[in-house]
Amino acid sequence: MPYQALTPKEAALFADKHSDLFGDHSQLTTELLKNDGMNQVFRVKNNRGTSLIVKQALPAPSAFTQHWPVSLNRAQIEADVLKHHAKICPDYLVEVLFYDAQLFALLLEDLSDCISLRTTIATGVLPQDTGMHLGRYLANTCFYSSDFVLTGPVKKARQLQFSNPELCLVIEDLVFTDPYCNHERNSLSFAQRPQMQELWFNETLQAEVAQLKAGYLAKPQALLHGDLHCGNVLVNHQQHKIIGAEFGCYGPIGFDTGTFLASLILNLLTQQPAREATLRHYLLSQIELFWQEFSAVFSTLMQKQTTDQSFQNASYQQWYLQQLWQDTLGYAGCELIRRTIGWAPAEELRQLKNEAFKQQAQQQILVLGQKLITERQQMTLQDLLSTIAQ
Repeated sequence: MPYQALTPKEAALFADKHSDLFGDHSQLTTELLKNDGMNQVFRVKNNRGTSLIVKQALPAPSAFTQHWPVSLNRAQIEADVLKHHAKICPDYLVEVLFYDAQLFALLLEDLSDCISLRTTIATGVLPQDTGMHLGRYLANTCFYSSDFVLTGPVKKARQLQFSNPELCLVIEDLVFTDPYCNHERNSLSFAQRPQMQELWFNETLQAEVAQLKAGYLAKPQALLHGDLHCGNVLVNHQQHKIIGAEFGCYGPIGFDTGTFLASLILNLLTQQPAREATLRHYLLSQIELFWQEFSAVFSTLMQKQTTDQSFQNASYQQWYLQQLWQDTLGYAGCELIRRTIGWAPAEELRQLKNEAFKQQAQQQILVLGQKLITERQQMTLQDLLSTIAQ
């Protein structure tokens, strides 16, 4: 059928048609979970408690599309990234049950027994081993979509399949360009302006950011999730599930690891002092666990699963992992800065009610972001943990 925005009734029919989960004679109800102008998300449930999610890309003008006109094809990218990553790490991905290329709509398993990692942290329910699970997920999905495994022709074909120029342009603008000039899309307060001007006129910092931007443009190392923050990780006491992959593309591995690292740091630095001690310890331990697990798994995969003879060299593999760490720090720094002053600031900052504490947190985040960018070549994991702890 030709494209149209689904009504609740049509969403129920869509879910029923493309899944056998509901069975015959089901009485279906539909709940609208989200409509932000970019996507609408429905939960369709039958009278026996079985439920599914319908997510559809929308063409309607929104605050986002005023700046970046994007096509409905982003839904195809999201479906393909989730399915491709699920082939590698099925335990960590929301299951895509069906994709309709005419309606740009995904039928997904309903993870209603999970909540976002961001929410669990905010409410003080701290899932165990989050860093380990995310490190394992990224190490596997990045390695098995990289030159260590894929032949040149296969990888180049994958790059074409996952070409995502419109949403990549959003990243290029938001993460690497806007915060370093007086751009209308930035989120500025009067109190922040002196710090902003430091960014705008710091040529050393901007040169480092230019290197990182060039890497994002020119290093198609692996198939990225593209937007891996704590809001796109759903958890319960047994599971960690990844959602929201419409920014997926081939790019530098450190962009995904850095984005997730920055999200953990943002959660740490935006906690009110009364809750600081417990959460500081938890988040610092998850940051450490994340990189330790990622680097250990990625190193083992390089040693045992690399198919290209050139890349089996041990010294090259050590160098490669060190480059990934430096990229991780640099992209984490860029993400911290853009989530503080760029368009659509971090939800963790927006939720702060105490204005004085919010300004203090913003200043700390901006200082740390610059430090990660400019000192990434010599900073170790222990240096990072000590810097955050201070």
